[in-house]
Amino acid sequence: MTDDKHKESLGERKTRLPLISRSFVPSVFTVMNMACGYVAIVMSGADQFVAAGWFIILAALLDTVDGFVARLTNASSRFGIELDSLSDLVSFGAAPAYLAYKFGLEDMGTVVGIILSSMLVVGSGLRLARFNTGSPRSCKGSFSGLPTPAQALTVAGFVLWMNTGNFLNQYQLQSTLSLLTIVLTLLMVSRVNYDALPNPTLETLREKPLQAGLYLVIFLSVLVFQAKALFLVMLLYILLGLLRSLSVVFRQLVLQR
Repeated sequence: MTDDKHKESLGERKTRLPLISRSFVPSVFTVMNMACGYVAIVMSGADQFVAAGWFIILAALLDTVDGFVARLTNASSRFGIELDSLSDLVSFGAAPAYLAYKFGLEDMGTVVGIILSSMLVVGSGLRLARFNTGSPRSCKGSFSGLPTPAQALTVAGFVLWMNTGNFLNQYQLQSTLSLLTIVLTLLMVSRVNYDALPNPTLETLREKPLQAGLYLVIFLSVLVFQAKALFLVMLLYILLGLLRSLSVVFRQLVLQR
Protein backbone atom coordinates (compact mmCIF):
# COMPACT_ATOMS: atom_id res chain seq x y z
CA MET A 1 0.00 0.00 0.00
CA THR A 2 2.82 2.35 0.82
CA ASP A 3 4.50 1.72 -2.54
CA ASP A 4 1.22 2.24 -4.38
CA LYS A 5 0.62 5.55 -2.61
CA HIS A 6 4.20 6.61 -3.37
CA LYS A 7 3.71 5.80 -7.07
CA GLU A 8 0.40 7.67 -7.12
CA SER A 9 1.99 10.76 -5.53
CA LEU A 10 4.84 10.66 -8.08
CA GLY A 11 2.31 10.38 -10.90
CA GLU A 12 0.34 13.33 -9.58
CA ARG A 13 3.53 15.41 -9.29
CA LYS A 14 4.49 14.57 -12.88
CA THR A 15 1.11 15.66 -14.19
CA ARG A 16 1.40 18.90 -12.21
CA LEU A 17 4.87 19.71 -13.56
CA PRO A 18 4.64 22.36 -16.30
CA LEU A 19 5.64 21.03 -19.70
CA ILE A 20 7.85 23.10 -21.99
CA SER A 21 5.92 23.82 -25.16
CA ARG A 22 7.44 23.29 -28.59
CA SER A 23 7.32 27.04 -29.21
CA PHE A 24 9.88 27.56 -26.43
CA VAL A 25 12.90 26.67 -28.60
CA PRO A 26 12.23 29.11 -31.48
CA SER A 27 11.21 31.75 -28.92
CA VAL A 28 14.69 31.54 -27.39
CA PHE A 29 16.21 32.56 -30.74
CA THR A 30 13.61 35.32 -31.06
CA VAL A 31 14.55 36.73 -27.65
CA MET A 32 18.24 36.55 -28.63
CA ASN A 33 17.34 38.48 -31.77
CA MET A 34 15.69 41.18 -29.64
CA ALA A 35 18.70 41.32 -27.31
CA CYS A 36 21.03 41.81 -30.28
CA GLY A 37 18.87 44.71 -31.44
CA TYR A 38 19.12 46.33 -28.03
CA VAL A 39 22.90 45.85 -27.94
CA ALA A 40 23.10 47.45 -31.40
CA ILE A 41 21.24 50.50 -30.03
CA VAL A 42 23.64 50.74 -27.08
CA MET A 43 26.66 50.40 -29.39
CA SER A 44 25.31 53.15 -31.65
CA GLY A 45 24.90 55.44 -28.65
CA ALA A 46 28.55 54.79 -27.76
CA ASP A 47 29.64 55.56 -31.36
CA GLN A 48 30.66 51.93 -31.83
CA PHE A 49 29.14 51.79 -35.31
CA VAL A 50 30.94 48.69 -36.55
CA ALA A 51 29.80 46.67 -33.54
CA ALA A 52 26.24 48.02 -33.94
CA GLY A 53 26.16 46.98 -37.60
CA TRP A 54 27.36 43.47 -36.87
CA PHE A 55 24.84 43.01 -34.06
CA ILE A 56 22.07 43.93 -36.51
CA ILE A 57 23.44 41.32 -38.91
CA LEU A 58 23.53 38.77 -36.07
CA ALA A 59 19.92 39.65 -35.23
CA ALA A 60 18.94 38.97 -38.85
CA LEU A 61 20.66 35.57 -38.72
CA LEU A 62 18.82 34.70 -35.50
CA ASP A 63 15.56 35.84 -37.09
CA THR A 64 16.15 33.36 -39.90
CA VAL A 65 17.06 30.60 -37.45
CA ASP A 66 13.95 31.03 -35.28
CA GLY A 67 11.69 30.76 -38.34
CA PHE A 68 13.54 27.67 -39.56
CA VAL A 69 13.35 26.02 -36.11
CA ALA A 70 9.64 26.87 -35.81
CA ARG A 71 8.94 25.19 -39.17
CA LEU A 72 11.20 22.24 -38.35
CA THR A 73 9.48 21.54 -35.03
CA ASN A 74 6.02 22.61 -36.23
CA ALA A 75 5.99 24.99 -33.27
CA SER A 76 4.30 28.03 -34.78
CA SER A 77 2.04 29.83 -32.29
CA ARG A 78 0.29 33.16 -31.90
CA PHE A 79 2.64 33.99 -29.04
CA GLY A 80 5.66 33.29 -31.24
CA ILE A 81 4.29 35.45 -34.06
CA GLU A 82 3.66 38.42 -31.76
CA LEU A 83 7.04 38.02 -30.03
CA ASP A 84 8.75 37.85 -33.40
CA SER A 85 7.11 41.09 -34.53
CA LEU A 86 8.08 42.91 -31.34
CA SER A 87 11.62 41.62 -31.69
CA ASP A 88 11.78 42.73 -35.33
CA LEU A 89 10.59 46.21 -34.41
CA VAL A 90 13.52 46.51 -31.98
CA SER A 91 16.23 44.89 -34.13
CA PHE A 92 15.12 46.01 -37.60
CA GLY A 93 13.25 49.20 -36.75
CA ALA A 94 14.70 51.03 -33.76
CA ALA A 95 18.27 49.68 -34.06
CA PRO A 96 18.98 50.66 -37.71
CA ALA A 97 17.10 53.96 -37.24
CA TYR A 98 19.26 54.97 -34.29
CA LEU A 99 22.38 53.73 -36.08
CA ALA A 100 21.55 55.95 -39.07
CA TYR A 101 20.85 58.88 -36.74
CA LYS A 102 24.13 58.60 -34.83
CA PHE A 103 26.21 57.77 -37.89
CA GLY A 104 25.29 60.79 -40.01
CA LEU A 105 21.77 62.16 -39.68
CA GLU A 106 22.47 63.70 -36.28
CA ASP A 107 24.93 66.13 -37.91
CA MET A 108 22.10 67.54 -40.04
CA GLY A 109 20.48 68.96 -36.90
CA THR A 110 18.57 67.27 -34.11
CA VAL A 111 15.09 67.90 -35.53
CA VAL A 112 15.92 66.93 -39.12
CA GLY A 113 17.91 63.91 -37.97
CA ILE A 114 15.12 62.66 -35.73
CA ILE A 115 12.47 63.12 -38.42
CA LEU A 116 14.48 61.23 -41.03
CA SER A 117 15.60 58.40 -38.77
CA SER A 118 12.14 57.97 -37.22
CA MET A 119 10.81 57.19 -40.69
CA LEU A 120 12.58 53.83 -40.51
CA VAL A 121 10.88 53.02 -37.19
CA VAL A 122 7.44 54.08 -38.42
CA GLY A 123 7.89 52.28 -41.74
CA SER A 124 8.97 49.11 -39.94
CA GLY A 125 6.00 49.30 -37.58
CA LEU A 126 3.56 49.72 -40.48
CA ARG A 127 5.21 46.88 -42.40
CA LEU A 128 5.04 44.52 -39.43
CA ALA A 129 1.44 45.48 -38.64
CA ARG A 130 0.49 44.69 -42.22
CA PHE A 131 2.31 41.38 -41.91
CA ASN A 132 0.37 40.46 -38.75
CA THR A 133 -2.97 41.24 -40.37
CA GLY A 134 -2.23 38.60 -42.98
CA SER A 135 -1.79 40.86 -46.01
CA PRO A 136 1.96 40.91 -46.67
CA ARG A 137 2.19 37.95 -49.01
CA SER A 138 0.96 38.81 -52.47
CA CYS A 139 1.71 35.31 -53.70
CA LYS A 140 3.47 32.16 -52.57
CA GLY A 141 7.17 32.68 -51.92
CA SER A 142 7.08 36.47 -52.03
CA PHE A 143 6.34 39.47 -49.82
CA SER A 144 4.47 42.68 -50.52
CA GLY A 145 6.76 45.49 -49.45
CA LEU A 146 10.43 45.39 -48.50
CA PRO A 147 10.89 43.09 -45.46
CA THR A 148 12.17 44.86 -42.35
CA PRO A 149 15.30 42.64 -42.02
CA ALA A 150 16.31 43.58 -45.57
CA GLN A 151 15.95 47.28 -44.73
CA ALA A 152 18.04 46.86 -41.57
CA LEU A 153 20.75 44.89 -43.39
CA THR A 154 20.95 47.61 -46.05
CA VAL A 155 21.52 50.30 -43.42
CA ALA A 156 24.01 48.13 -41.53
CA GLY A 157 25.87 47.25 -44.75
CA PHE A 158 26.10 50.92 -45.74
CA VAL A 159 27.47 51.95 -42.34
CA LEU A 160 30.01 49.12 -42.27
CA TRP A 161 31.16 49.92 -45.81
CA MET A 162 31.58 53.61 -45.05
CA ASN A 163 33.75 52.67 -42.08
CA THR A 164 36.13 50.68 -44.29
CA GLY A 165 37.02 53.67 -46.46
CA ASN A 166 36.46 57.40 -46.07
CA PHE A 167 35.62 58.17 -49.74
CA LEU A 168 32.54 60.36 -49.09
CA ASN A 169 32.74 63.79 -47.53
CA GLN A 170 30.33 64.76 -44.79
CA TYR A 171 27.79 66.36 -47.12
CA GLN A 172 27.80 63.39 -49.50
CA LEU A 173 27.46 60.96 -46.61
CA GLN A 174 24.50 62.84 -45.14
CA SER A 175 22.79 63.17 -48.52
CA THR A 176 23.26 59.47 -49.35
CA LEU A 177 22.08 58.34 -45.93
CA SER A 178 19.04 60.65 -46.09
CA LEU A 179 18.07 59.36 -49.54
CA LEU A 180 18.62 55.76 -48.44
CA THR A 181 16.41 56.29 -45.37
CA ILE A 182 13.55 57.78 -47.41
CA VAL A 183 13.71 55.13 -50.15
CA LEU A 184 13.83 52.22 -47.70
CA THR A 185 10.85 53.59 -45.78
CA LEU A 186 8.78 54.00 -48.95
CA LEU A 187 9.68 50.50 -50.12
CA MET A 188 8.60 48.96 -46.79
CA VAL A 189 5.10 50.44 -47.03
CA SER A 190 4.85 49.86 -50.79
CA ARG A 191 3.28 46.95 -52.68
CA VAL A 192 6.51 46.01 -54.43
CA ASN A 193 6.97 42.22 -54.41
CA TYR A 194 10.14 40.75 -52.94
CA ASP A 195 11.22 37.12 -52.93
CA ALA A 196 11.24 35.28 -49.64
CA LEU A 197 14.44 33.43 -48.80
CA PRO A 198 14.17 29.71 -49.67
CA ASN A 199 13.97 27.26 -46.78
CA PRO A 200 17.29 25.39 -46.37
CA THR A 201 15.80 21.94 -46.97
CA LEU A 202 16.54 19.09 -49.39
CA GLU A 203 13.14 19.57 -50.99
CA THR A 204 13.94 23.21 -51.76
CA LEU A 205 17.33 22.23 -53.20
CA ARG A 206 15.62 19.76 -55.55
CA GLU A 207 12.86 22.17 -56.62
CA LYS A 208 15.00 25.33 -57.01
CA PRO A 209 18.66 24.29 -57.37
CA LEU A 210 19.70 27.42 -59.30
CA GLN A 211 18.10 29.79 -56.78
CA ALA A 212 19.60 27.90 -53.85
CA GLY A 213 23.02 27.93 -55.55
CA LEU A 214 22.75 31.68 -56.16
CA TYR A 215 21.96 32.32 -52.50
CA LEU A 216 24.94 30.16 -51.51
CA VAL A 217 27.26 32.18 -53.77
CA ILE A 218 25.88 35.42 -52.29
CA PHE A 219 26.41 34.10 -48.76
CA LEU A 220 30.03 33.15 -49.52
CA SER A 221 30.63 36.55 -51.15
CA VAL A 222 29.41 38.32 -48.03
CA LEU A 223 31.71 36.16 -45.90
CA VAL A 224 34.72 37.01 -48.10
CA PHE A 225 34.08 40.67 -48.96
CA GLN A 226 31.90 41.43 -45.90
CA ALA A 227 30.45 44.97 -45.69
CA LYS A 228 30.85 45.99 -49.34
CA ALA A 229 29.32 42.75 -50.62
CA LEU A 230 26.48 42.91 -48.10
CA PHE A 231 25.46 46.42 -49.12
CA LEU A 232 25.71 45.67 -52.85
CA VAL A 233 23.76 42.43 -52.46
CA MET A 234 20.98 44.25 -50.60
CA LEU A 235 20.88 46.94 -53.30
CA LEU A 236 20.62 44.20 -55.94
CA TYR A 237 17.79 42.56 -53.99
CA ILE A 238 15.94 45.89 -53.80
CA LEU A 239 16.43 46.66 -57.50
CA LEU A 240 15.32 43.20 -58.63
CA GLY A 241 12.08 43.59 -56.68
CA LEU A 242 11.46 47.00 -58.24
CA LEU A 243 12.20 45.76 -61.77
CA ARG A 244 9.96 42.73 -61.37
CA SER A 245 7.05 44.83 -60.09
CA LEU A 246 7.52 47.38 -62.88
CA SER A 247 7.51 44.58 -65.47
CA VAL A 248 4.21 43.25 -64.06
CA VAL A 249 2.65 46.73 -64.22
CA PHE A 250 3.93 47.19 -67.79
CA ARG A 251 2.47 43.83 -68.89
CA GLN A 252 -0.89 44.72 -67.36
CA LEU A 253 -0.94 48.04 -69.23
CA VAL A 254 -0.12 46.29 -72.50
CA LEU A 255 -2.90 43.72 -71.97
CA GLN A 256 -5.42 46.46 -71.21
CA ARG A 257 -4.71 48.03 -74.59
